[in-house]
Amino acid sequence: MSPRFVTSTSIVALVAALTSIAAIPALAADGDLALTIYRNDGGSLFEGGGSPVADGYAIVHERRTLQLHGGRESLTIDGLPTTVDAEAIALDLGSNRLLAQRVLSPGDGGTLAAHRGERIEITNATGGAVMSGILVGVDSNGLNLRDDTGAMRYLRDFAGVRFVEKTGQPGSTLQVVVDGTAGSAPTTLTYPTSGLGWRAAYSALVASGAACRLRLEALASIANRSGRDYVGSQLKLIAGEPNFAKPSGGGPMMMKAMSASAPQGDLPDQASLGDYRSFTVDGSLDLPDSSITQVPLYAPRDVDCQRTWLYESGGAWFPSKPMLTPDIGASGGSPVASTLRFVAPDTLPAGYMRVLTRDSDGRSEFIGEGRINDTTREHAVTLTLGTAFDLSAGRERTAFSVDRAAREMSEGFRISLGNSGDVARTITIREHPNRWRNWKLASSSAKPVKQTPDLLEFEINVPARGKATLDYAINYVWTAADE
Repeated sequence: MSPRFVTSTSIVALVAALTSIAAIPALAADGDLALTIYRNDGGSLFEGGGSPVADGYAIVHERRTLQLHGGRESLTIDGLPTTVDAEAIALDLGSNRLLAQRVLSPGDGGTLAAHRGERIEITNATGGAVMSGILVGVDSNGLNLRDDTGAMRYLRDFAGVRFVEKTGQPGSTLQVVVDGTAGSAPTTLTYPTSGLGWRAAYSALVASGAACRLRLEALASIANRSGRDYVGSQLKLIAGEPNFAKPSGGGPMMMKAMSASAPQGDLPDQASLGDYRSFTVDGSLDLPDSSITQVPLYAPRDVDCQRTWLYESGGAWFPSKPMLTPDIGASGGSPVASTLRFVAPDTLPAGYMRVLTRDSDGRSEFIGEGRINDTTREHAVTLTLGTAFDLSAGRERTAFSVDRAAREMSEGFRISLGNSGDVARTITIREHPNRWRNWKLASSSAKPVKQTPDLLEFEINVPARGKATLDYAINYVWTAADE
């Protein structure tokens, strides 16, 4: 069969069909609903409040059954999310043909604006019908209605609206013109939308004792602020960072936040999807609008870890020429940071990790939180938990000299450490000699555990309720060409 093309006359007819005064409603979704949700850390998805929001990205696959009368006709498919991408909706009608489609979103007109072209009834305070007709337009003050005589009416004061065609669900509406055979037409509807996203939520319970051991739990937090409920959804979660060329469109805040938690079932099946990682959730779940639902990613497991306490001064950089000014870097550093390090036992999608430990009363208490980037199996994860209350550090320069003729410079420092706690700690000290790139360690009271072109790292044991010091000196040299 040769291809069929739409002529300019046909285009006029299609436009007329899309704006016809009688739209045939589609039946409700058949329950075959699948969502592919991409990882997103957007704050508006997870911080609470209403919906819809512009953050997040998901592909929705659902089946609808359309009742066709045969020939060319217009139909309304409602219940789409407010944040649907109007340019990327795909409708598979089988042997029937799609001639045109249009998306109507609530916008400034609220729910009514998405149902232009449908028959409605205006009701009074007791629910009685006052007038019926086709909804033509909505503005901030009222609505335009074409009554049964064909006359246009503008209404401002009314108690309610009844959707005669039963398509008054909130969200966006898809109006289509089809040419098909009479009867029930199973239809596959696929569209992307914002307002849906997920991220990993980890918790680590650090055991007490000298050896560092933690209990790692991994959940997926799924946020729905798309402006619609998803009931009985099959979920696939995508980890990774695909490129999105155009920004998503948001909408007004409308609903209060809800919370929902998923029952513990079988763990998701993990697989590759192109260059990304997919997690297919077992069974089906409800995702109410304005909700956050959690499902397990992995079974809890025990993992070896390492606690460190870090004092760092400066950063890894070098000037364009030797810095000879005496007062540069005389003091510096930061409070002693408490850190936690472990090796990922499996692929860990990006998210946030809460770290806890058991207090003397047996309760689990929060000791810090950090963000985890996408981490593949057997790679290290390091989190900064906070500032160590019982540990202190100070830095002072003890020596400085410059011999401009010989092009040499030397500098010495003392790091003073204190521990007011009841347990001895080993504090890692990181120093960055950066007056010039050509340097060497002249002396130190402790041997460095690590030395690179821009780093000196020491580990100093500080006894309980005690103090310790580190003294070291650096020699710099340069050439005439460096000046």
